[in-house]
Amino acid sequence: MSLNLQTNTEHFTNPLYLESGRILEPYDITYETYGTLNEDKSNVIVVCHALTGSHHAAGLYENETKPGWWDGFIGPKKAIDTDKYYVICSNVIGSCFGSTGPMSMQYPHQEPYRYKFPVVSIKDMVKAQRILFDRLDIHRVHAIVGGSMGGMQALHFAIHYPNFANKIIALATTHATQPWAIAFNKVAQESILNDPDFKQGYYDSEILKEQGLSGMAVGRMAGHISFLSHESMREKFARDYKLTDGLYELFGKFQVESYLEYNGYNFTKWFDPLAYLYITKAINIYDISRGFDSLGESLKRISAELHLISFKNDLLFKSFEMQEISDELKKIGNKSYNYIDIDSDYGHDAFLVELDKFQDQVKDALNG
Repeated sequence: MSLNLQTNTEHFTNPLYLESGRILEPYDITYETYGTLNEDKSNVIVVCHALTGSHHAAGLYENETKPGWWDGFIGPKKAIDTDKYYVICSNVIGSCFGSTGPMSMQYPHQEPYRYKFPVVSIKDMVKAQRILFDRLDIHRVHAIVGGSMGGMQALHFAIHYPNFANKIIALATTHATQPWAIAFNKVAQESILNDPDFKQGYYDSEILKEQGLSGMAVGRMAGHISFLSHESMREKFARDYKLTDGLYELFGKFQVESYLEYNGYNFTKWFDPLAYLYITKAINIYDISRGFDSLGESLKRISAELHLISFKNDLLFKSFEMQEISDELKKIGNKSYNYIDIDSDYGHDAFLVELDKFQDQVKDALNG
């Protein structure tokens, strides 16, 4: 069977009540589906994306050269098997790939929200998705799977909608964003805000798509350092120097410098800077125990089978952060969870890159 790739956008006119007390209305959610929905709708898997991801998780559209961000993981006979499952991935609110975000038009005005867009939390992103699934007449799913910010969403689903999913698989994530990750986000935020071409949020999107935003590129370079590790950088680049650059030229570059430049500047032509500010804010304030007396109290709400996967040498969300969730689950007597720390030197992005190291665990969790 083919991937049966489809993209849709749903428009909602009912107000979305946000965690902050603000309201978002109307709003759109763009989502992508793969595979075929079975008759009793029991084969649905929800995939949640990370910070710069989108609803486009797998497959190729006609005009594309690069497939969706988890293409090695989603498809016929892959870990998330689209011959068997119907997969939905939606773009979170606050992002810039079709769902309502800071550069969407603020109804009834024909002007973008920009800073008038409310701060959204991970909890709000999940609530909006839950409303989308109600619209699609999907009231229970087989599993929810996500890595990094996608893992944050998966855990929120588990706590706030305990009867919605049979299984939750959260990878490379945490129960609350720690100072180390917030610090990297701060570098990116300041780099954006202090770039004169950002124009204090009143930039022209079309110009940025052509020219990029150098401040945002610098911030993204910092981000890329946190996604890798000492070992993976050494393996990837060693001390190799660009063949075309002289060692004693002031601006001659090591391969690692070229890599950061390329990924930093390229990124700014396809990701919106205000969306980046809003989503990193959502990540910074994320804490699954907010509103509860303790982490343990929040985890008591979980009734789904929970699978936690961390990666050794993840510098962004350290393995001990996932271990803390595991320890709390044990303490409160939850017997339907398991935790594995994958042996990896790659760093945080291992959940996107080293699929062979954990795909069997995900397959077993889904099919078990």
